[in-house]
Amino acid sequence: MTNNKSKNKNLSVLLGAAFLMATSAIGPGFLTQTATFTSELGATFGFVILTSIIMSLIAQLNVWRIIGVSGMKGQDIANKVLPGLGYFLAFLVALGGLAFNIGNVGGAALGLNVIFDLDLKIGAAVSAILAITIFLSKEAGKAMDNLTKVLGGAMILMVGYVAISTAPPVKEAIHRTFIPEQIPFLAIITLVGGTVGGYITFSGGHRLLDAGISGEDNLEQINQSAMMGMTVATIMRILLFLAVLGVVSKGATLDPANPPASAFKLAAGNVGYKFFGAVIWAAAISSIVGAAYTSVSFLTSLADIINRNEQKWIITFIAISTIMFITIGQPVTLLVVAGSLNGLILPITLGTMLLASKNRAIVGDYKHSQWLFILGIIVVIVTLFLGIRSLSGLKALF
Repeated sequence: MTNNKSKNKNLSVLLGAAFLMATSAIGPGFLTQTATFTSELGATFGFVILTSIIMSLIAQLNVWRIIGVSGMKGQDIANKVLPGLGYFLAFLVALGGLAFNIGNVGGAALGLNVIFDLDLKIGAAVSAILAITIFLSKEAGKAMDNLTKVLGGAMILMVGYVAISTAPPVKEAIHRTFIPEQIPFLAIITLVGGTVGGYITFSGGHRLLDAGISGEDNLEQINQSAMMGMTVATIMRILLFLAVLGVVSKGATLDPANPPASAFKLAAGNVGYKFFGAVIWAAAISSIVGAAYTSVSFLTSLADIINRNEQKWIITFIAISTIMFITIGQPVTLLVVAGSLNGLILPITLGTMLLASKNRAIVGDYKHSQWLFILGIIVVIVTLFLGIRSLSGLKALF
């Protein structure tokens, strides 16, 4: 009986970590980026999704394994690789997380505005209070796991309904997934950044550490959790792509001020529009939780006061994000830019983890998969190249 309870608890944590990573990747930026690029590229966006999935999977498996085997968080591993590097990474990740979280708060506000016609500032405050409530709980980790699982499942069902409603050209999508009309560098690096860039790569791994799942003995469970997270994010990405493709393939033009909302409305009328509100709110609130949790987990090594009061700092992080949204606002462009910048962080974070995999002071006697190591190096080189190429594309946004 005790063993069964332990297995069930572990499975719940593995699913929670998987959904934390997946829902962190499936935020308002995810919806905006996918709708924007599908509108621009049509069926060729399938190639972007395939490329980003392959690179994301390689990055996730490398990072989760090194974190899990070493039993150390990302910034502590980086400091072991090169003294001071961990502090630099912590700064980059937290800054990127803050940029994303302003967008997440804006997405939550927009969702409540669509569903209940609630003022954006009030919607932002209400959503922030709900997210903060998670971290006021004595069992914040369990509450976070449950929230991300429920909201992740609900998003897949709602987007799946809209995807079926639009009757997308599936054959063309499959064809262009493997034979694209062009190689869109900005779209690829933005999607990779939005799926595993910045804090997202570390969210699930850090959650497993906090739940006590680490060490080479638990490698199978760590791999399982990483694969589950990528599967959820992939399903959602494909469903949303097909939903938007079904709309734009019929000649409809999306509203540039809010591409995903117009796609849902064109797909299924007012019901679709309300579904959009629910989806973006669910995506936003789970991403607020994920971004705040992971960003602060990177700061715990910087000062003992943060480590001792982690939940209070997470609450502060959410509050600052909300205040910045209410006072400054957040354009759609911010979400695309944040994804691209997170993509630029990826070569640094993944490169650091690969160096750590060969350092016995970090991983002990563990022998990291040579295939994963080689593929990881290729992803570092490709994302660095794509990131540099995409900078010219980013200039065009301003």
